[in-house]
Amino acid sequence: MPQLNFNRTKKIIDKYKLPFARSFLIKSSEEAVKRSKELGFPVAMKISSPDIIHKSDAGCVAAEIKDEDHAKKAYEDIIKNAKKKKAKIEGVIVQKNISGVEAIIGMKSDPQFGPVILFGMGGIFVEIFEDISLRIAPIDKKIAEEMIDEIRSSDILKGARGREPVNIKSLKDILVKISNLSMENKKLESIDLNPVIVDKKTAKIVDARMMEYEK
Repeated sequence: MPQLNFNRTKKIIDKYKLPFARSFLIKSSEEAVKRSKELGFPVAMKISSPDIIHKSDAGCVAAEIKDEDHAKKAYEDIIKNAKKKKAKIEGVIVQKNISGVEAIIGMKSDPQFGPVILFGMGGIFVEIFEDISLRIAPIDKKIAEEMIDEIRSSDILKGARGREPVNIKSLKDILVKISNLSMENKKLESIDLNPVIVDKKTAKIVDARMMEYEK
């Protein structure tokens, strides 16, 4: 089950006009400083490697990077920690630091039913809380809305306890686009967009992983 590299994944994301956070794949500490300044501090960095799935656990994520010295050190630390895992390293992804509510959107191809679309609360806790909804593709915006309403923590998205409600429409748009992508790309076995960070204005995909069937 080969994982698509960053450039191939980004090409598919761009083709389907999915809202990916502005990012660069960098391969040196000098480039880390240059691209961080271009994006504007604060920025975040993470490893790009098919061998490291749980990047935070491996010490291969850095957030709230606020200046050039921090950018250089963050890059070097991420590379050092990835090498400890003897991982294949494609580079480090740097992107603008984004805040908001974390969601997960994904797809898993089932041998019997075909692509199954997933929605839930995202970030590092998704596997602990397992607060998700599932639908067989294709889905439309009405079904996408049902998926969002179905999870136990949907009130967080709608503005529970004085929080500002997030842009539900942007989440529905991503769900439908992932459904369309899955129906048109049968070689893909799974898609994992985690996290998708959403606020009152929009949603941005911060991390994306796509897996193909073995040839």
